[in-house]
Amino acid sequence: RGPYRRHRLRTGHYPAQRLLPLRDAVLYVDGDSPRAVHDELVRRGADVAHLWVTRDGRTQVPPAARGVEEFSADWYAALARCRRIVTAHQLPDFFERREGQTVVQTWDGAPLKRIGTDLTDTLYADHDQLALLPRLARQWDVLVAPSRWSAPHLSRALAYDGEVLEAGSPRNDILFTGADDRRARAERLRRDLGIDPGKRIVLYAPTYRDHLAHSPGRFRHEPAFDFAAAERELAADHVLLVRKHPKATGRLTGARAPFVRDVTGHPSAAELLDLADVLVTDYSSLMFDFAHTGRPMLFHTYDLDHYRDTVRGFYLDFEDRAPGPLLASTGEVVGALRELDTVTSRHAAAYEAFRAAYCDLDDGCAAARVAERLMR
Repeated sequence: RGPYRRHRLRTGHYPAQRLLPLRDAVLYVDGDSPRAVHDELVRRGADVAHLWVTRDGRTQVPPAARGVEEFSADWYAALARCRRIVTAHQLPDFFERREGQTVVQTWDGAPLKRIGTDLTDTLYADHDQLALLPRLARQWDVLVAPSRWSAPHLSRALAYDGEVLEAGSPRNDILFTGADDRRARAERLRRDLGIDPGKRIVLYAPTYRDHLAHSPGRFRHEPAFDFAAAERELAADHVLLVRKHPKATGRLTGARAPFVRDVTGHPSAAELLDLADVLVTDYSSLMFDFAHTGRPMLFHTYDLDHYRDTVRGFYLDFEDRAPGPLLASTGEVVGALRELDTVTSRHAAAYEAFRAAYCDLDDGCAAARVAERLMR
C-alpha cells in the first residue's frame, strides 16, 4: 500500500464510490468511545452492518464487526458509502461528507492541555494542520462533549460551530456498570496479566511531549520515571502497569517484569482504569475518566513549568484544581504511594470539587445517548 497506490485509490476509487448509493452500515474509526457506541448498537440489535478500521493487522475487531484495513480499497469505499461514521479522531483530509451521511465525532477525552486553534501562538503549533481544522470540522454532524465544561473548549479549539451533544464519554460507561460486573471484569484482567491478588496496582499513564516529535504525529517517549528506583522501594507489594500514550514510541528504560508490565497494547483504557488502585499521570485526559472511580491520583509533573508555559498550557488552573498532589520526582511519587491514605485524605476536597466541575455528565448511559442521535 505505497504512496502511488494510495493516490490512485484516493483520486479514482474514492470519487467513484461516492457516486454509488449509501450502505446501511456504520464505520468505526479509532478509540474506546466508538467501541462503546458499537457495543450499544449491537445490544439493541440495530439492523446495520458494522465496519471496523484496522491498522497493520494489529487492531482487535469486535465479533459483530468486519475489519477494514486502513488505506485499502475497502477503506476508501467505506468512507464513501457508509451511511454513518463514528470517530474519535480527525477523518482524512480528503473525506467529504455526503448528503445522507451522519458523522459523529466523539473526540478522545476531555481537554486538560490546550489543543487545536488554542495552540496557534505556541512554539510547537502545526500551522498546516491548524489551517485544515475548519474544513475537517465541517464534515461532522455532531460533536460529543464529555462534560458541560469541555463543550465550549472543544468547539472553539476544533473550529466547529455545529451541533454539540452533551452526552458524556461513551468510553466511561463501563465505570458505571454494576459492582459485581466490574469486580469480575477486573479479576479477569488481573489474572490475564498474572498479577498477584495481594498487590496494589498502580497505573502509570503519561501523555506525550510535543517537543519530542520524531515524525508527523509520533513522539519519543520520555524516560522521566525511574522504574529501577521504584522497583527497589515498591516491588514487594506493588505492581506498575505502564500505558504509553498511543502517539508515543520508544522503550521503557529500566523497566523490568514482573514489577513493570507494559499494557500499552490493551484495547480498553477504561478497563485498565477500573483495574487500577491508583493512577499516576501527568497531564493526560485520563484523569477526568479515572475521577469516576473515586480512587487516588498522583501527578508526576516533573516538567510542569515548561509544559504549562512553553509546550501546551492548560484550560484550567491545574496547580490549583488538580485532584491530587503534584510531584516533581520519582522519589516523591514513591513516597506518596507509601503514605497513600494520608495523601488521599489531604486532597479529598479537591478531588470532589474536580469531579463536580469537570466530570458532570457521565452516568453509564453516554453510549445510549450517542446511539440514539446516530440512528435518528
